[in-house]
Amino acid sequence: MRLQINRDVLSEAVSFAVKLLPQRTTLPILSGVVLDAAEGKLRISSFDYEVSSSTSIPADIEDAGSVLVSGRLLADISSRLPADEVNLTTDENGRLLVQSGSAKFELFTMPLDEYPSLPERPEWQGSVSAETFATAVGQVSVAASRDDVTPVITGVQIELTSGQLTFLATDRYRVALRSIPWEGQIPADTTALVPVRTLSEVAKTFAHADQIQIAVTKDDDHEMIAFGTPDRLVTSLLIKGNYPPVRRLFPETVANYAVVSTSELIESVRRVSLVLDRESPLRFTFNLDGVTLEAIGNEQAQAQETVEAFLTGEEVVISMKPQFLIDGLSSTQNEFSKLSFTKTDNPHKPGPVLITGQTSKNGEEPGDYRYLLQPNLLLR
Repeated sequence: MRLQINRDVLSEAVSFAVKLLPQRTTLPILSGVVLDAAEGKLRISSFDYEVSSSTSIPADIEDAGSVLVSGRLLADISSRLPADEVNLTTDENGRLLVQSGSAKFELFTMPLDEYPSLPERPEWQGSVSAETFATAVGQVSVAASRDDVTPVITGVQIELTSGQLTFLATDRYRVALRSIPWEGQIPADTTALVPVRTLSEVAKTFAHADQIQIAVTKDDDHEMIAFGTPDRLVTSLLIKGNYPPVRRLFPETVANYAVVSTSELIESVRRVSLVLDRESPLRFTFNLDGVTLEAIGNEQAQAQETVEAFLTGEEVVISMKPQFLIDGLSSTQNEFSKLSFTKTDNPHKPGPVLITGQTSKNGEEPGDYRYLLQPNLLLR
């Protein structure tokens, strides 16, 4: 293999290919990336049996060929090369020579025949705006669990219908839901439970594309989802298991609610919670005077602040974790947020708080994003 390629193009492509590789692997060969040069393109791919990434970039190819080298090492080298043009060459000993300006590197290669076969590009089932997709993933991913003890809730559930994609995430303490339109035709309503890390990386990487193609494959061998643009492809095995039926937790209507300035309440929560221990909740009192935040704190400090809120219904006293509330408020991406207070049959146990966005304090709710937060029990 012998070729010349632009340094920045190479660096970006290698970085994309290695992003989803695990930090540690029991099989060293799975930490590698495949470089496949042919017909004016350099294809860079990675695969660890669960997630694959591949991208094709233009290159001046003198001799076609393929090679397998350490992915993260090549990414580090590519990002620090001194000159704009990079020469990649394999020598008679099978090593990959990387030369840029006066800098020269020799990378030992791994046996290609021991590397797993990469998943094929599937037949696409539909496409969605990349920007809208990235926004939706960012809104719901905050609610996905990071605890591997229960793998099924470490993913985001994607529900695919003929004209709509719905994203659901939960960590048992909160649920986030966002629906977006897409141009897709599938035989029947389909669900895909995708690891949150994979989905978040796809959203970030493809955010500046025009459209993202999507396909879900379910057969006896495996269940997989694929995301693609004309020159990039990511595939991921789906998480196995039954996702909890959290969609039914969202109430149809709530009569008791308060409308607040999103940014004002977020800043107030950040200030007042400075005196709290990390896992401690804040106490919120919603009445006709606004909302009062109270932090009992510890022996060193206490704090209290009141901000404007427009209450409909009866006074509410409730306790919520600061970061969980901030996550929900930030994700509405609206100037105003509506906090709706549900009830339970137990008068001593508050119901979940439904957070949605509004364009004005009296405006209609956009309705495409909903965040349900379970309050903490009030300390007496």
